[in-house]
Amino acid sequence: MDRMVSPPDTSKSIKLERYNSYIRRVNSTKLLNASSKLLFRATLLVALILVFLFTFNYPPLADTTHRHLHAHSHFLSSAFGAWEKQVRHSSTPRRPNGLTVLVTGAAGFVGSHCSLALKRRGDGVLGLDNFNSYYDPSLKRARQAMLAKHQVFIVEGDLNDTPLLRKLFDVVAFTHVLHLAAQAGVRYAMQNPQSYITANIAGFVNLLEVSKSANPQPSIVWASSSSVYGLNTQNPFSELHRTDQPASLYAATKKAGEEIAHTYNHIYGLSLTGLRFFTVYGPWGRPDMAYFFFTKDILQGKTIDVYETQDGKQVARDFTYIDDIVKGCLGALDTAEKSTGSGGKKRGPAQLRIYNLGNTSPVPVGNLVSILEGLLNTKAKKHVIKMPSNGDVPYTHANVSLAFRDFSYKPTTDLPTGLRKFVKWYVGYYGPQLRPKRESLLDN
Repeated sequence: MDRMVSPPDTSKSIKLERYNSYIRRVNSTKLLNASSKLLFRATLLVALILVFLFTFNYPPLADTTHRHLHAHSHFLSSAFGAWEKQVRHSSTPRRPNGLTVLVTGAAGFVGSHCSLALKRRGDGVLGLDNFNSYYDPSLKRARQAMLAKHQVFIVEGDLNDTPLLRKLFDVVAFTHVLHLAAQAGVRYAMQNPQSYITANIAGFVNLLEVSKSANPQPSIVWASSSSVYGLNTQNPFSELHRTDQPASLYAATKKAGEEIAHTYNHIYGLSLTGLRFFTVYGPWGRPDMAYFFFTKDILQGKTIDVYETQDGKQVARDFTYIDDIVKGCLGALDTAEKSTGSGGKKRGPAQLRIYNLGNTSPVPVGNLVSILEGLLNTKAKKHVIKMPSNGDVPYTHANVSLAFRDFSYKPTTDLPTGLRKFVKWYVGYYGPQLRPKRESLLDN
């Protein structure tokens, strides 16, 4: 019987292998730790070198921030100083006892003409305008540039910006405010009614709020509108006629302005004069007015819409030339009495007035077109349509006897004369390619 062979003893080799594995792990760990320490020290050294270089080449962060803030503060101070210098220079009268007038809507049609007239006679004038896009702002910018040549500065801002208004009154002691800024136009109210509330009511109230707190309080002359007569059928329109039937939102906001003016006069002693303008036209006019876009469309060979009343009668307007309106505005300013309040408190009764400023000679719109056809030597393509129910009224006619009595207001420019001046400006402003032919009435 064969003797069994016992298996070889492997316990020693297994133990040896375990020991060698342990030694390898220990050495690996030591190497890893050594490498980590070396990497950490190298990183720390690089960091220290970078900190040293940054500190050596750049000033401390706090000092840099301080210098930047100081430079920014200096820039703002210089910019504000230059702005305030322009404001003061523009609003300083050049004649003895000259007025110091804030003109709102100074880049507008009536505002630019009044600003220029005041400046030319030696009064101090500061303009305020937000240059909105109701019509082409480039025309407003052109008016601004024209006024700048005569050293009239226009601050770009909104009537509802209370801090800006207060700042203007802090910098300048205005003797008068000629408030002409407004959202104009009857038909546009059907597209953007809120703009009329914001500008014509909220903006006016904000101006009155700042004015009432000013010391001294300024006298205020402001633009109402013939539109307040609304559905009134008495002619010619008199300040004694009813104005509680407005035919458009625009008219309603202007009527609201008249009531608001009464309130601030009664409570705070503000001297307030409202002027009801009747269809103002002339050079630098508003592109949304009929005489303006009729001229444009006739020259371009486009058809124009000529309205007639529902019963087939011609629509007529009391067209008033811009120079006559300017004379009325300056007359109202010159006869405005001082406000009686101080620091928002009434000291006694104050002046409150309302006037019509018109031409007293209504002209049918068809006649307006005929005059333009002669001036432009071009036959208009007319499309006669019924007047839509959009707030327009069929007829306006101003009684100006009250304005004549109080400040000698007397219009002197008839429609053919005024339109001739407008067309000359129009073709000159928009380019020689629009100039009428030589045989037109412009040369007569």
